[in-house]
Amino acid sequence: MLHLRLITPAGRTDEVVHRIESTVGTTHLVVLPGAARSPAGDVVLCDVAREAGDGLIEELRDLGLERDGAITVENIDLSLSENADRAEREAPGEAADAVLWEQLEEATHEESTLSVTYVAFLTIATMLAACGVVLDNAILIVGAMAVGPEFGPLAGICTAAVQRAPKLAARSALALLVGFAVAMAVTAGFSLFMDAVDLFSKARLEADRPNTGFVYAPDWFSFIVAVLAGAAGMLSLTSAKSGALVGVAISVTTVPAAANAAVAFVYTDTHQGWHSLQQLVLNLFGIILAGTLTLLAQKALWATKRRRGAERPRGLSGGPQRHSTR
Repeated sequence: MLHLRLITPAGRTDEVVHRIESTVGTTHLVVLPGAARSPAGDVVLCDVAREAGDGLIEELRDLGLERDGAITVENIDLSLSENADRAEREAPGEAADAVLWEQLEEATHEESTLSVTYVAFLTIATMLAACGVVLDNAILIVGAMAVGPEFGPLAGICTAAVQRAPKLAARSALALLVGFAVAMAVTAGFSLFMDAVDLFSKARLEADRPNTGFVYAPDWFSFIVAVLAGAAGMLSLTSAKSGALVGVAISVTTVPAAANAAVAFVYTDTHQGWHSLQQLVLNLFGIILAGTLTLLAQKALWATKRRRGAERPRGLSGGPQRHSTR
């Protein structure tokens, strides 16, 4: 269940209450006339099943509440209420499958913003991966994959493509390109330092590496893994099962490929360098393609479910009660 806290201009409260009452899957409606001070207006509280939340939020935005009032949404971890249970049963679909597009855009906006923290995490992950490829240490490679924050901008590009948000697309692409450029440049300098202290060497990089040689060997399996990871990553974001993102992070060789390219170019090994860049681009493309297609499929699926839900009887769970706002 989701909890909505709304600030509504007094003249629009009745319409807001009507929209809530006519949405399948809503309950626990509370109206507090004149309770809001900044901005001034009424406070309307309600709970809504997650699978009905996106439709209700869209209707509230049509009333201009985000401009003249406020729409705040919180996840409810525990709700002991028969009315809440009834609301979830009446709402179309399953909560785990529901997509809250506003929440997704907000999340990807935060994760895809070029910031010092984002660049720092990506740079540290790339340097860690550089140690992994030179030492042929798979554990370091997995650690670098888990630390890398690059899925945020990739998800932002997918979301922007589906929601037609050019600003989000530009912000995500900038974070991705600048982040990897800075990370690889710093890793190149790090490699020179490690070579100077005799911890890195060209012989180690070019030696047989059975555990990490895959990072500069792009093939169809690389693309297939990237596609599967992209689909899983977007599903984990939209269904709020963020734990699955850890599995996605350690399944695609974006950061290790960038690290191998940086070290290879330092040692003028153009073969490994260019093949590592090809691996990087191939994986990024696979993730973006799969993530975008996954979101398009989810959008089409929920549009169908919402049309079916519109044909069902409507009303607040617990009885079609009307509440005066004055």
